[in-house]
Amino acid sequence: QVQLVESGGGLVQPGGSLRLSCVASGNGGKIIAMGWYRQAPGKQREFVAHVTPDGSTAYADSVKGRFTISGDNAGNTAYLQMDNMKPEDTAVYYCKATAVVGGYWGQGTQVTVSS
Repeated sequence: QVQLVESGGGLVQPGGSLRLSCVASGNGGKIIAMGWYRQAPGKQREFVAHVTPDGSTAYADSVKGRFTISGDNAGNTAYLQMDNMKPEDTAVYYCKATAVVGGYWGQGTQVTVSS
């Protein structure tokens, strides 16, 4: 099993910034990617970004140029720097660790963008 601990959510004004952190621990096999997903009220969970241990990244079109994901070489930490935030970024953000044996989810952290 892999346990994920997320932190960094909160309330921010439009145009502001937040940084989310996620740390994975446990013995769930080799982690091949760490990612962030989000789910807004009444909507399905959607992909935001992911990073691999070698530093490769991918982003949803809606966050490209505003969000930056990073991780460590061990592949068990992921950070999501969110800049120029918009009200439509409001959601519960979930960290996901993708391992060879399967995927693991964090408990989620609320991010609210509002004036």
